Amino acid sequence: MADNYRAMVLASFAGDALALGPHWIYDTDKLNAQFGRVEDYLSPSPDSFHSGKADGQFTHYGDQVLLLLKTLDEGTTFDLEKFGENWRRFMEGYDGYKDKATKETLANFEADRDAFNSGSASTDLGGPARIAPLLYHFPSHLDLLQSYVREQTAMTHNSQTALLAADFLCRLCWDVLHGTRPKEAVARVLEEGVDDITLEMRIRNALESGSHSTPAVIKESGQACSAEQALPGVVHLITAYEDNLEEALIENVMAGGDSAARGLATGMILGAHLGMEAIPRRWLREMANYDTIVGLLDKNPPENPEPG
Repeated sequence: MADNYRAMVLASFAGDALALGPHWIYDTDKLNAQFGRVEDYLSPSPDSFHSGKADGQFTHYGDQVLLLLKTLDEGTTFDLEKFGENWRRFMEGYDGYKDKATKETLANFEADRDAFNSGSASTDLGGPARIAPLLYHFPSHLDLLQSYVREQTAMTHNSQTALLAADFLCRLCWDVLHGTRPKEAVARVLEEGVDDITLEMRIRNALESGSHSTPAVIKESGQACSAEQALPGVVHLITAYEDNLEEALIENVMAGGDSAARGLATGMILGAHLGMEAIPRRWLREMANYDTIVGLLDKNPPENPEPG
């Protein structure tokens, strides 16, 4: 199982990196005309929100996941105040794109709010989708993990929608790491409850969408950043391509919109399900921060990766 924990993190990063070039292009015809079928990392165009980045690097989402992974290397537990300090310092000097959630959170820090009260009102999936490092480092106690997931999400995305999405992804990935197939795991988490009838119904609809075209499904459920739109897209991807991580992440990008947040979550779940062999070697070889990530994972392997 340790292999699946490692793959969970690396595939999450791969999903973000693959989306970098065409990220936030909503017109799929334009995306196809400009990039073709995106099977490898691509640099963003000069008019992209991520202009200046190179192929194999991460969006602002992936950069924050890496920051979380580095912060967890500093101690034996998750210290939200330390993460907040590191995040604030990193994002204040960040030369990449700063989204609305980032700007609002920075303003709250500037107003002397602490990390427990700094979160924006954003409903975006980008905050909830950052959690792979927490699942890697805390594999043995679900209650503790859920509290850490909630804290890291609320620090920047303190809305009910974002927090429910984070908890859903946490419980889903936990079940998958225990050997439950993604489609069955989604159904089990839905049975446990989501506490938002609209979000629950959208997830249930996505669970039955596997036979339909991915671009059509994601266009209908929503290509935008909000978890209410993006999370059903993730559910479609992990169930329609349950045994094919590579195809899932490619189809995610070709569906347009906020493919980076969906890619983080999709890669995390399918990496946890399928292990390292499912990740194309070229994606690992060409990932800009691969050596840093692997060094951090090797330094602090998950203890007792069979949760009790």
